[in-house]
Amino acid sequence: MEWKHLKARVLETGAVRLSGEPADEYISRSAAGPSAGSPGSIFFTAGGGRRVRAGMDDASPIEVVHRGGGEADLIIDGEVISGRLEPPALHCPRQAYITVSGTCIFHCRYCTVPGLPGRRKTIDEIVRMVKDVSDRIDAIAITSGVASSIEEEEAYILEVVAALRSSGLPIGVSIYPTLRTPARLHALGVAEVKFNLEAATPELFAKMCPGLSWETIREALRSSVALFGHGRVYSNIIVGLGETDDDLERLMEYLAGSGVIPILRPLTPAASLADRSRPSAERLLSLARVHERILREAGLDPRHALTMCAACTGCDLVPGRDA
Repeated sequence: MEWKHLKARVLETGAVRLSGEPADEYISRSAAGPSAGSPGSIFFTAGGGRRVRAGMDDASPIEVVHRGGGEADLIIDGEVISGRLEPPALHCPRQAYITVSGTCIFHCRYCTVPGLPGRRKTIDEIVRMVKDVSDRIDAIAITSGVASSIEEEEAYILEVVAALRSSGLPIGVSIYPTLRTPARLHALGVAEVKFNLEAATPELFAKMCPGLSWETIREALRSSVALFGHGRVYSNIIVGLGETDDDLERLMEYLAGSGVIPILRPLTPAASLADRSRPSAERLLSLARVHERILREAGLDPRHALTMCAACTGCDLVPGRDA
């Protein structure tokens, strides 16, 4: 079975059964998004830039057997794929991917963060975290909840970025933006930005993220392309919120036509959407074909990503990487 079909099955299932030798050093835990507060996840790679991230569930029909020293086998649908477990630096392999504020005043229906006792990391703490993994990373990625207000969060993130500039590594930032956020991040030398539209339509966004503005995010993405360049601006779009495939195709065409790389993120059922199903492997593969065509026609290639999700590829089917 081709890698993209295997990965789609893992993304459909969402978790694997981890067995074999102890693997604590290979387990990553999230402080943001729908996976926050979960038992953790692992990154399995079959080489050649092919990577998948999966949660851990003893009841999963998919098994990863750790043979020791990172060597592992992925056992899925009767097939055995040899590979490795990748140790996360911070959150994911080869990046210091840091959640600055692990709390949020907004209540997006798919996100567990507002219900968790999160806190804001100090700037000194963040600098120390990056320094501690400096020999294992190629990039820094910054994300955050909204601790008190959108404007205050942006101001704090700008301080964080300024403190990290001396690392010399490319920095990517993914926060809820104001209209001035792109220019302010660009002035600090940020390499890439990711502002997440999350839902395929503004109507669906309004239902999922009350109190936030889809149009503000869209405008921030548009203005970011002129600053950071084609292929250096990204936006997560969740698959499984109730949208149609036509909705997703229209939004992908709009974003790619604007120079933004859309990232299709399978829904992780959580928070008030805990009773939803993850998108099927068949749907993910069908959308991946459309996604690949749209990016090719727009001259966009996620393989050139420096930071954040498009550089990691663990959670999504990524055109050009997952063949």
